[in-house]
Amino acid sequence: MKQFADLTEREILALAISNEEEDSRIYHGFAEGLADAFPASAAVLSGMADEEVRHRTRLFELYREKFGEYLPLIRRQDVKGFIKRKPLWLTRPLHLEDVRKYVLGMEKEAARFYRKAAETTRDASTRELLIGLAEEEDRHDSLAEQLTAKHLTENVRAGEADSERRAFILQYVQPGLVGLMDGSVSTLAPLFAAAFATHKPFETFLVGLAASVGAGISMGFAEALSDDGTLSGRGSPWIRGAMCGLMTAVGGLGHTLPYLIPDFYVATMLAVAVVIVELGVISWVRHRFMDTPWLQATFQIAVGGALVFLAGILIGSA
Repeated sequence: MKQFADLTEREILALAISNEEEDSRIYHGFAEGLADAFPASAAVLSGMADEEVRHRTRLFELYREKFGEYLPLIRRQDVKGFIKRKPLWLTRPLHLEDVRKYVLGMEKEAARFYRKAAETTRDASTRELLIGLAEEEDRHDSLAEQLTAKHLTENVRAGEADSERRAFILQYVQPGLVGLMDGSVSTLAPLFAAAFATHKPFETFLVGLAASVGAGISMGFAEALSDDGTLSGRGSPWIRGAMCGLMTAVGGLGHTLPYLIPDFYVATMLAVAVVIVELGVISWVRHRFMDTPWLQATFQIAVGGALVFLAGILIGSA
């Protein structure tokens, strides 16, 4: 790898041309990834990609005037400490806010590069072009605002925000809620059955731990293998599976951990209190994200939890 300070003027221009070309392709990648769910934002990004193409054309015209047609192959990865891009544009589904933050960072890095490059070149025309491009990169916020005003009306913004919310619910909230409900409710029966059958806190803890971890693994795989997200639009099966499995384990461990307390009755009272909190959290999530009426959500979860809880106590006391 070469040090940036060791680059010749020819190599700096070649690197700038390569950088603009790659940035244009990144914008097009973002536009393609957002086209179905967020067409207006995709149009904004396509406009910014076209602007990067114009920058590349101006750079190449200057390069050809000074050095001819041959363009040496020098890329970002060939220069130590140069701009590095994480391949966010390959991610599916793309999240609109992540893309907007990424694009803002791209423009700032590009402007910084052009100013640094202008400091190292002695040719007046090259320095003038590089400084001009740096100022244009700084003004890309204005370009984005102009494109936004053209493509992102208030109605479009509202529609995209709704699409983003639905994608978040499908990929994170829904599998997490399913896992939390399963972990919090399904482990009640074996945990309290073991508690009232043995009256031994540590043995009860081991039963709860095994039930929570086993349920987490089972639910995680079940969610991940349920569909690949292509037709349902539910996103990455690995993310959904991890979210579901993790929340299932958390839901079971919440009322299992109190049984690390040696006193059986203190541990049981604390475990019951944790169960009440868990059921309250589940009711709030259903009300907040699933638009379930608060009383209905609370009643459904409370009845289901109480029945499983009583079943565990009755079986353990038999």
